[in-house]
Amino acid sequence: MTTADLPTVPPDLDPAARDRFFLGLAVEQARIGWEEGGVPIGAALVDGDRVLAVGRNRRVQMSSAIRHGETDCIEQAGRLPASVYRRSTLYTTLSPCFMCAGTALLYDIPRIVIGENRAFQASEELLRSKGVQVDVLDDAECIALMERMLAERPELWLEDIGEES
Repeated sequence: MTTADLPTVPPDLDPAARDRFFLGLAVEQARIGWEEGGVPIGAALVDGDRVLAVGRNRRVQMSSAIRHGETDCIEQAGRLPASVYRRSTLYTTLSPCFMCAGTALLYDIPRIVIGENRAFQASEELLRSKGVQVDVLDDAECIALMERMLAERPELWLEDIGEES
């Protein structure tokens, strides 16, 4: 997806509706990843009203050790000035692992909006301790995606988080 293909936020949305809109982009990526045979986790990186990039977990598709939803999204954004990251928000369908949290911390991303943290939670305390605003939306679609993942592809999930089946 090129920058020209990325959607813009509809005008006149309140802050909660804006978060839902941007999280919806991450959910769309998660669904694509699932349909590709991968892990259904997606992300979107947003600067104000401008979507910088979207991404999804592509570990299976790319035979990658590190292409989680958040790291793929940041990779899709390409090289950006530090000032852009420092005012951006990262939307993710699932609470970030330590690798993805570390990437967000490296680039000083000040806010992360999480779709759900019931299926997995590792880094939220670390992120908050470093001054990152972490908001969990407890989104029904994100919860359903991970429930399906855990029911239908548990071995893939364990591989994704570095555990043995």
